[in-house]
Amino acid sequence: MKTSYDIVIIGAGPAGLAAASYSSRAGLDTLVIDQGAPGGQLLIIDQIENYPGYPLVSGFELAQKMEEQAAQFGAEIEFTQALSVEKKDGLFSVTTTDGPVSAKAVILAMGARHRHLDVPGESDYEGKGVSYCATCDGPFFKGKHVAVVGGGDTALTDALYLAKICSRVSLIHRRNEFRAQKALQDRVRKEQKISVITPHTVKEIRGDGNTVTSILLDDGSELECDGVFIFTGIIPQSELVSGLVQLDRNGFIAANDRMETSEPGIYAAGDIRTTAFRQVVTAAGDGAMAAHMADEYISAFEKNRN
Repeated sequence: MKTSYDIVIIGAGPAGLAAASYSSRAGLDTLVIDQGAPGGQLLIIDQIENYPGYPLVSGFELAQKMEEQAAQFGAEIEFTQALSVEKKDGLFSVTTTDGPVSAKAVILAMGARHRHLDVPGESDYEGKGVSYCATCDGPFFKGKHVAVVGGGDTALTDALYLAKICSRVSLIHRRNEFRAQKALQDRVRKEQKISVITPHTVKEIRGDGNTVTSILLDDGSELECDGVFIFTGIIPQSELVSGLVQLDRNGFIAANDRMETSEPGIYAAGDIRTTAFRQVVTAAGDGAMAAHMADEYISAFEKNRN
C-alpha cells in the first residue's frame, strides 16, 4: 500500500467496488480499504435474482466479479481498517491500521448492518430462510408461509409486499401498538393474508439443518413457517465520520443525489447514506455517481492548485 492516492474508498461492498471500477477506469489512482472480504452484505446473500444481467447469481459470485473488475481497471484493494479521516490543507488523511494514506477525495461506502434478534438459530439459518430484505428474497417464498418480525414502517410495508407473493404472512411485534404510520397499519389489518401476532417476541428460530421450519415464541408456542423476515432496524456504519460530515437523526450520512456530503471532497454511497431504497443495484449506482463526482472535484482541485 502506497501512502498517496487520488481517491480512497472506505468499504468494499457493491457501492465501494462500483466506485472503484469507475474511478480507476477514469485513470484515477484508487485505493479501496475494508477490514473484511470484498463484497460486504453480498457475502451473506445466498441467491440474487434481481441484479440486471444475472437471472440468478450467488452473492459471493457477484462480489467476486465486482472485485475482479475493479482490480482489472487498476484499483488497489487492501484489507485494513480505517481508524480516522481528517482534512488537512485541502487533502484528506485516512489513518488505517497499516498506517496513514492521503487522498484528494474520499468515498464513504461502509454500509449498514441489520439489527439482529440475537436468538438461537438466527445466524445458523441466515440465507437459509432467515432474511433481512423482502424485495431480495421474497420471490423465493412464493406460495409459502413466512413470518415477519418488526413493528415499524419497513416491517409493515414489506409484510404487505410479501402478502402479494406468499400464501400467508404472520406479522410478529413485541408490543400491541405498531410504530408504523396509521395508513400502513390500516392496510395491514385489511389484508386477509396477514395475521397479526402481538405482543410477542421470537425466542428461537428452528430448522432441519437446511432451512427454517418454525419459530418459537415467548409464550412457548411454536409457529410453523418456511421463512423469517426480520425488520427491527438497520445500523449505519458511520461512527468513523460522525464529527466530519453531517448525519441524519438515525446516523446515516446526509448526501444529495450527487453523493456529495456536507464536506467538499467527501462522498457517500450505498446503504450508509440517507436513501429511500437499499438494494445492490442502487448501491452500485451510488458508487458510480460518487466516483464521477469525485473525478470532477479532483480535476477542479488540480486546476486551482496549479
